[in-house]
Parts: sequence; C-alpha cells; structure tokens
Amino acid sequence: MQYQSFLIKYAEIGTKGKNRYMFEDALIKQIRYALRDVDGEFTVTKESGRIYVKAEGEYDYDDTIEALKRVFGIADICPMVQIEDKDFENVKKQVVSYVEQVYPDRHLTFKVVSRRGDKQYPISSEQMNRDLGEAVLMAFPEMKVDVHDPDVLLRVEVRQKVNIFSLIIPGPGGMPVGTNGRAMLLLSGGIDSPVAGYMIAKRGVKIDAVYFHAPPYTSDRAKQKVVDLANLVARYAGPMDLHVVNFTDIQLYIYDKCPHEELTIIMRRYMMRIAQTIAERTGSIGLITGESIGQVASQTLQSLAATNEVCTMPVFRPVIGFDKQEIVDVSEKIGTYETSIQPYEDCCTIFVAKHPVTKPNIHVIRSSERHLEEKIDEMVKTALETTEVIHCEG
Repeated sequence: MQYQSFLIKYAEIGTKGKNRYMFEDALIKQIRYALRDVDGEFTVTKESGRIYVKAEGEYDYDDTIEALKRVFGIADICPMVQIEDKDFENVKKQVVSYVEQVYPDRHLTFKVVSRRGDKQYPISSEQMNRDLGEAVLMAFPEMKVDVHDPDVLLRVEVRQKVNIFSLIIPGPGGMPVGTNGRAMLLLSGGIDSPVAGYMIAKRGVKIDAVYFHAPPYTSDRAKQKVVDLANLVARYAGPMDLHVVNFTDIQLYIYDKCPHEELTIIMRRYMMRIAQTIAERTGSIGLITGESIGQVASQTLQSLAATNEVCTMPVFRPVIGFDKQEIVDVSEKIGTYETSIQPYEDCCTIFVAKHPVTKPNIHVIRSSERHLEEKIDEMVKTALETTEVIHCEG
C-alpha cells in the first residue's frame, strides 16, 4: 500500500502549555528541512495536538521514513489513510479497505481503538469500536478479536478528517532543534565528540562546531574526515557551521616552552579558550565536548577541572558517564562510527606526551603557561583571524 499521509506524534512538546505552538512550529520547520532532498512534494500542517505530512503525488516512501526518523521532537511516525468524508458508513468501508490492503495475510487478531476528537460526531468512541470491529469481522471472518494482546491495533481518529492507521514507527524523540539555544561543539575526528553533539542537539540545542587542525602534522584527509562527521551530525542537528582553526603554531610553541607531561592539558586549555571566543562571536552560550571520565589522561576529574578553569561559559559533556562501548553503540546508531574509525590522526594525538600528567595542579599549569606570555596572545589572535568556516548541511 502506498500511503499518502503520515501522522506525526510528539511527546514532550505536549507538556509545554501555552508555549506549545512555538515548539510545534519549530518541529514543522525541521520536518520540512529533513524532507528537502526526498523525492516528492510534501505539505506539513498541524491541527490541535497533531502534525501531518502529506505527499503530493508520487514519492519515495523509504527515504521519507528515514528522513523523518532523524527529526528530533518526533516520538512516532504513523503512515495512515486520511479521508474527508466522515459519514460513518463510508468510514466503515475505508477501514475494511485499509485492512485488506495492509494485511494480505489476515490470520491475525485485532482490536479497534477509536478516538472522537470531533465531539460533535454523532457516534461515541465505544460504539465506533464495536461497529468497526463488526465490519472487519464480517469482511474477514478469519480474523479474531483480542482486546488484551492483539496482533493489530487498528486506530481510527475522527477529527477534522478521519485518520486510519495501525503502523507506528518510532522516531528519535527529544526536542526540536533550535528551541533550547545554541552551543559550540569541539569536534575531533574521534568517536566521542560526534555522539556528544548528537545528544545535545536531541535536547533542542542548535549546534555549530570547531575543529583544531595542525598541518602538516595532520593531513587534509584528517580535516575532510571531520567535515564528513560534521555533515553526518547535521543530518540530525540541522545545518551547522564548522570552524576550522589552524592550531599548528600554537601547539609547536607550547611544545617548545612547556613541560612535555603538561602538553595535553595546556593545549586543551587553549582549545577551550579559542572555542569560547568563537562561541561568543557566533551567539553560542555553551561549549560541548565528548569527554568521558577516565577514558584518557586528559579526562580525569583533575584534568577536566583544569580545562574548565579557563571557561566562563558552561561546558556540556553528555557522555561524561558513558563507557566506551556505550558511546560506540550510539555512534553506530547515528551512522558516524565508520567515519570516526578511519585512520587519520587529529592534532591532540600527534603531540601527546609519553607520560602525561593525570592529576594536574592548576597552580602549576598556570605557572607553566607564563612561559608563553611573549607570543601566545598574538598567536591566538592570528588563529582566530584565519579560521576557515565550512557550512555543513548533512
């Protein structure tokens, strides 16, 4: 059966009271954006408590479902038949036709669940359940009613039109992107940071990203890998700007002037400083990282405290309590894993010390950073002025 309409259900948005329309409108905007590259023409509309997607003519069903499954804020996607003629005899015919087309093997149990959103409709929900169930049994005697655990839950909603559906495809949940501010993701070529960006975007946050590039120590292919990851995250998070910072001179200067066991922490502190400056310039109010406690030397509690110390805006670490396999599982689900494991080094990996400090003392780190005072401010200024911005749309 070729469905022409989809009922889009949301969850959290329904708790938003008088502001709900703002979240609905944001969700509609994201749905339209997600469908922009799908073959076919679509209209997206809403009525009280419902959002509908309608295909105008021929379209690609599988691509449509895949696109909708990437829209944060969607709880369920329900392919449906929608009819305008609400005469009950016509509704019974359409329900029977629906079952005939969707379930060619009708050795099934079923239950009818009707909802009467239009309170002026002359037939009660309970009566509709009985009469529609009877119509199905009359047409298909091989089917049986099971009100406790049916194979098919046949739903009929009488609203401005009549919606008939039984298939429910889970959406990603969350909140529509753009409803909860903007944040800047520190994106590397690894597994963790794309997952972190995805998880924060799922809460309705619009994200951009910053990547620290260190040519010639990191190749153009390493940079392209990060661009590819940004585009994969953008399939869920919407269009984003990737800020590519040339970090080579700063890293070499730190390498030359600071104790090598402190390199990772001091480099990370300057990354955070630069990322915060870019975030402030672009309207972000927080930073996002893929750090997980204890995963590497720069992610102990003491190290995280040392990097946090240079930031005045909040730093969000959504995978902070995940183990590696949990992060890998999410990366596989969202399609970033295979790109993340491509063997192209990022700038942190190139300059890592053999025996990095795992419990840095902030006072010692500050003292080491004083060795950089002669040139570091000018280097940071140059890095910011030469930052390349790449627009990623997924």
